[in-house]
Amino acid sequence: MKKTLLIAFSVASALGLSAQSAMDAFTASESQLRGTARYVSMGGAFGALGGDLSTLTQNPAGLGVYRSSEFGATLDIDFHNATMDNTGSRPEKKSSTTAACNNFGYAGSMRINSSVMPYFAWGATYNRLNSFDRRYQGYFPSIQTSWSNYVASFSGDYSMNDLWGDENYDPFFQSNVPWISALAYNSFLMNPNPNGDGYVGLFQNGSFGDASIEVREQGYIDEYSINFGGNFSNMVYWGIGLGIRDINYRLSSYYDEIIENALVPESAETTNLTTGKAEWGIENSQQVSGSGFNLKLGLIFKPVNEFRLGLAVHTPTWYNLSYNTNAWIDYGLGKIENDGYYTLDSMVDDNPYATTGNGTWDMKLKSPWRLMVSAAGVLGGRFIISADYVYEAYQNMAFSDNMGELTDISNDIKRYYQPSNEFRLGAEFRMTPSWSVRAGYNYRGAASKEAARNGFDYLYTTGTQSMAEFKSDRNSVSVGLGYRTGGFYIDAAYVYSTQSSNWFAYSSFPSASYGSYELANNALTAPSATIKTNHNNLVISAGFKF
Repeated sequence: MKKTLLIAFSVASALGLSAQSAMDAFTASESQLRGTARYVSMGGAFGALGGDLSTLTQNPAGLGVYRSSEFGATLDIDFHNATMDNTGSRPEKKSSTTAACNNFGYAGSMRINSSVMPYFAWGATYNRLNSFDRRYQGYFPSIQTSWSNYVASFSGDYSMNDLWGDENYDPFFQSNVPWISALAYNSFLMNPNPNGDGYVGLFQNGSFGDASIEVREQGYIDEYSINFGGNFSNMVYWGIGLGIRDINYRLSSYYDEIIENALVPESAETTNLTTGKAEWGIENSQQVSGSGFNLKLGLIFKPVNEFRLGLAVHTPTWYNLSYNTNAWIDYGLGKIENDGYYTLDSMVDDNPYATTGNGTWDMKLKSPWRLMVSAAGVLGGRFIISADYVYEAYQNMAFSDNMGELTDISNDIKRYYQPSNEFRLGAEFRMTPSWSVRAGYNYRGAASKEAARNGFDYLYTTGTQSMAEFKSDRNSVSVGLGYRTGGFYIDAAYVYSTQSSNWFAYSSFPSASYGSYELANNALTAPSATIKTNHNNLVISAGFKF
């Protein structure tokens, strides 16, 4: 094997599933178009404008534009749905609605009577960067292979004595066996090959069947920003910010298969195999929580009042993360007798080895660094047009532990991910001194490489969670309305965002050999689908400037 199982499944401790995969790094690093109503209605293109509470998480130099103080808060109502398609059956659509206070904060400004730096400003905000809330499900009416065959393809180096029993799930038992292999073996989904060469799964020549998946995601990424800024001669505005992030991600999934003419054990007491029927399912639960910090530096240059340029750099966010995971398998396997009885018919309570219990561990993550370049024009004091370009270096994400960087996962990250290019465009027209209308567009290019999205690479996941998802481009369009009177303002925005992704139940794998980093031409194809996720956000902000 070009890559050992200890690396492929990140067995960095006795838990047999600790550390993470490249996909986990992306989940903890992605952000959405969220913020104040004025900010999102203009597509987030505020890098050269400033004067808005959301800019504290983007270009901190926007704080230097302030000449007074401001307090504001934002309510975001998110109507979203996810549709799973290309499964060979009717698309499955799941919808839900969430509401949250996505932004609130304070910005203050003080005149310091200096011709060089006439104003000094400070601010603190809370901003929700990402909401993970989503449900999706799909049905695959004709599968070509089985999850059990996938696990068997890389488990041949482990003896039956290595795999049998619940010691594999005990952190005090020094086992190097991946939990996914032990779980499949202890649930009789993976059995010794009759020819003595490794293990075989349930799917054999003449087998046929179907599969289904249900997934529920919840959680968020929040950022608390503390910024300081000012300006030089009302021409160059500067800002520096500290971002403190909080992440909480929860995932539960249930994947099952029904296979006719399956290769199943005759009984629990023998390794003899026979042709029968298999019905089984695996439930995975995962929770990731932690916090991290980053630094932001920004400048806005205003040579004339009608034109502005912006530049901002964000360091990576350095996270300390805690993981909690568990999995269990229920199954009915064997030759079906006349009364419909399965030879092996067991729930978890009947087979304690078919559940992993809870695994917990800690890890460090370095998220991508970001570069933002912006330009804006202010015409006649009534019309604003602005544009941002954002470069995000997803290929530089990295996991580490107390021993240092996990270079094999870093190599996977570079193999699956590439820099993301984001373009933001926004416009605002002040119809009267009190009323303004706004519109915006936001495009974010795919952070995943085409080979990964199309399933051409072997996909290394972690623990017993074998599914993988790679997202494509994201498009958002927005409109908004603003009202101001005295120091009070209220803004409203509507944002429609859509994004597709490619989903795989597990990695396709070579049929001739296992563990290869490149897929063979005769690779066995895993169940896969596209997921289209749509968000309809109604955003309302209100505040005072004083």
